[in-house]
Amino acid sequence: MPSARPPLSRRRLLTAGAAAAAAPGLAAAPARAAGRPGPFGRHGSPARRRTPGTLYVDPGGRGDFTSVQAAVTAATGAGRTLVIAPGVYRETVLVDAGRTDMTWIGASGDPGDVVIVYDNAAGTPRPGGGTYGTSGSATVTVQADGFTAHRITFANDWLRAGHPDVTGTQAVALKAQGDRTAFLHCRFLGHQDTLYADTTALGILARQYYAHCYAEGDVDFVFGRATAVFEHCRFRTLNRTDLATAPYGFVFAPSTAGANPRGFLVLHGRVGGEAPDGYYKLARPWVPSSDPTARPMLTVRDTWLGPGIDAVAPYTDMSAAHPWQDQRFAEYRNTGPGAVVTVPGNRPQLTAAQAASATRETHLGDWAPWKEC
Repeated sequence: MPSARPPLSRRRLLTAGAAAAAAPGLAAAPARAAGRPGPFGRHGSPARRRTPGTLYVDPGGRGDFTSVQAAVTAATGAGRTLVIAPGVYRETVLVDAGRTDMTWIGASGDPGDVVIVYDNAAGTPRPGGGTYGTSGSATVTVQADGFTAHRITFANDWLRAGHPDVTGTQAVALKAQGDRTAFLHCRFLGHQDTLYADTTALGILARQYYAHCYAEGDVDFVFGRATAVFEHCRFRTLNRTDLATAPYGFVFAPSTAGANPRGFLVLHGRVGGEAPDGYYKLARPWVPSSDPTARPMLTVRDTWLGPGIDAVAPYTDMSAAHPWQDQRFAEYRNTGPGAVVTVPGNRPQLTAAQAASATRETHLGDWAPWKEC
C-alpha cells in the first residue's frame, strides 16, 4: 500500500506554487526590467484594457481589485471579463444568475498559478448558526448562464484529519449550475464532492463542458444532475489512510433527472490515482430526496481506466432502493486494467449504433464550446 502523505499536503501544494506570485512587489521590478509581461501577461492591464468591460484582479494590488469576489460584484451586466493574476485567493465566490456570459482568464496560462480556495465543509458551523450543507460548502458557485473559465484552479482544502468532530465531510470546490457553462484547462481539487455539476432547479436544463481539465478526490468527487461533457479530462483518485478496506470512494455520482435524456458523458479521458488496485468504484447513482424520480446517467467511452478501478464490479448502489442496474450507466471502447470485462453483467456496453448518439454534439445541441479550446 502506498505510504501516507502528510496530512496538510494539499494546503502546502496550493500555496507553494502561487504564493510567490501573490506577494506584493516580490520580484516585480526585475521581471519588468527583463522585458517580461506584468501580472496579467498578454491580457492587458488596467492601463491597457483588452475591452472596456475587462476587470483585473491581482492580490499584489496591481489590478482593479485584490479579490475575485470584489471584481465579480463590480462586474454588473452581461459579457464581462475578469483577468486574474497568479496568486492564492482564499475566499468564497458567488457568480449570481444576473452576471451572464462572464469569462474568467487565468493570466499566466498555467492553472496551477491561479488558485481560488477555501475550506468550508457541509458540517462546518455557520457564524449565524447551523451548518453550511453541501451546496453552501462550495468555494466557488456559478449560477449564471454562459460562464467560461480558462486555466484556473478551484479548490477546497478542508481535510477530514483536521476536523475529526465534523460528520458532514462533503467539501465542494466548484458548484456550477448555469447553462452553457465551460471550463477549459482548469483544475478541481478536493476530497469528497469536489466538482458539483448541477442545475439551478429541477426541470431546468444546464449544459456544461469540461475540456482538458483535471479533477481529484475520493467520495463522489464528480457529481450532480447537469448535462455535462468531460472531454480529454483526467480524474485522479486519492489514497485514504483513514480506511482499511475498499472501496475508498467513487469517481462519479450523477443525479440526472428522469426526464433528461442526457447526463454525464466522459470522452477520451483518463482515470488514475494513487490508491491500491481495485479500491475505487467508477460510479454510483445518486437519487436525492429532492428528486426520488431521478434516473442517473453516465456514459464513459474511449477512456483509459487505471488499476485503481474495480474491474470486476465498477458500479455500486448509493441506496438499496435505487440499484445501479436500474439507472443509465454504460461504457464503450474503454481501455486499461480497470476496463477489463470480467463479469459482463457488471459492465453494460453500448453498441456501435448507440455509441453514435453518445457524442458531445448530441449532449450539447446547438452549443459548441470546444471551438474555444
